[in-house]
Amino acid sequence: MNPSSFAIIMACNVVWALNVIVSKWAVDDYAVPPLFYAALRSLVVVAALVPFLRKMPADPVRVMLIGLAISGGSFGLLFIGLQTASPSAAGIVNLTGAPLTVLFAIVILKEEVRWRRMLGMALAFGGVALAVASPAGMESGVGLLYVFAGVVVGALGAVFFKRITIGAVEMQAWAGLASVAFLFPISFGLESGQFAAVTAAPWEVLGCVAFAGLVVSVGAHSAYYHLLQRHDANLLVPLTLMTPLLTIGFGAWLTGDPIGPRLLIGAGLAIAGVAIIVIRPSRAIFKPLLVRVRF
Repeated sequence: MNPSSFAIIMACNVVWALNVIVSKWAVDDYAVPPLFYAALRSLVVVAALVPFLRKMPADPVRVMLIGLAISGGSFGLLFIGLQTASPSAAGIVNLTGAPLTVLFAIVILKEEVRWRRMLGMALAFGGVALAVASPAGMESGVGLLYVFAGVVVGALGAVFFKRITIGAVEMQAWAGLASVAFLFPISFGLESGQFAAVTAAPWEVLGCVAFAGLVVSVGAHSAYYHLLQRHDANLLVPLTLMTPLLTIGFGAWLTGDPIGPRLLIGAGLAIAGVAIIVIRPSRAIFKPLLVRVRF
């Protein structure tokens, strides 16, 4: 990998980690209803990727259901969780995406898994459990359950993504469209205060939405999948494990998350477990989504 490609993937890690912080500000500090915030993010994605919606996919219903799972559905649950969960703890819980994806592949796709990936799954789950038992995790309370639910939804989508024929950017566009169609009605049916939150801090909310939609989903994810066309996934995907480490660092710096030895040890074990999983070959799983379970 050349220096420019390495710099790009590191920049993607920084953006992905900051997205957790920015989303925390949006749904907690600025009190934007989380499903409404997820819908706004998806609307920005659709607006940016409209040209990729011109060609109807072969199975549009299936594409949109899978897209909803790895986009608006999983993001919506993440944002609900971030109302009370700390960014650091949420970033570590997100690491369960890799072992969950493998677990679903075993059950649904009948994938065969040998002892190394089983060890990786055990380390990942055990490390996350240890981190959740830390002060930062305990303070996050029920919010981490929503974060975990979002990871479960994203992992299910990641398993089925391998079974459809569509490009990553096209999938982002259709996933955004499905999310807009689903989340706005759900938000106005279940949430309140959408416009009050936006009018109370319009520029701050606009900045959060623009960052989440343009910089993260369109910019960083497009750059990531462009790199995957040029480099082996076995080389590139493990580098994305910098994201949870950066999330912990940004959480301590920008939102004052309590960072103790239990959280750090748990994070280290979880990252080691995920690293074992992502370097093992898999025919049934779209490897780039093992760590990045959301578009």
